[in-house]
Amino acid sequence: MQKINKKYFKYSLLLSAMLVSTPLMAIEKGDILINARLLNISPNVGDHQIMSGGAPLAPPSGIDVDDGNSLGVDITYMMTDNFGLALMLDTSSKHDINGTGNLAGVAIGDVTVLPPSLIAVWHFMPKNNIRPYAGAGINYTMFFSESTTSQFTSTLDAVVGPGVTSTGLSVDDTFALVIQAGVDIDINKDWYVSLDAKYLDLDTTATVQVNGADAATVDFDLNPLVLGVGIGTRF
Repeated sequence: MQKINKKYFKYSLLLSAMLVSTPLMAIEKGDILINARLLNISPNVGDHQIMSGGAPLAPPSGIDVDDGNSLGVDITYMMTDNFGLALMLDTSSKHDINGTGNLAGVAIGDVTVLPPSLIAVWHFMPKNNIRPYAGAGINYTMFFSESTTSQFTSTLDAVVGPGVTSTGLSVDDTFALVIQAGVDIDINKDWYVSLDAKYLDLDTTATVQVNGADAATVDFDLNPLVLGVGIGTRF
């Protein structure tokens, strides 16, 4: 145990020395920060009963949305040394939609998502080489390329009666509040590592088409947690 403690103390001193000796990339008013991150988008779906004609469809039945991955790019303009405005321009992510309840095990379809955001960000220690930050802003999420599966079509044919030959899906675009927290850690005077988390308070409505006509809807909370790791630089 004593050897382990000595080794831990040695590595702690070494890490501290590295952090102290790391060149600072102090940020200040007028700087432009650009971050590129690999993202994992993890929806937390709630309130998702499928409704048809004002009544639940095959109750209980609903939907769930799988995780997706994307590339995120944030561009921040520093209004002051501490305060900046960040434009989040993530690339699109694709998510599978699956059934729950009496539709459990049914692959319903998939959707592609594009979620630009504008966020006000406060940097707590802009002159340090480890710079935590937090922010809040507005998001507009766009859904496109929605599609359904043949399994979903055949399931509806069995649930609602014969004659279902085709299905479709559309998801409403929507605004959402977004909160953000993270930390930038300098590598050198030009580059830093960026660790970031965002949460979107997002709800929307999906509409199911049967044989070309709107047949059912589902209001649901998506509420994704977006975790990112990447690199950044300053101009």
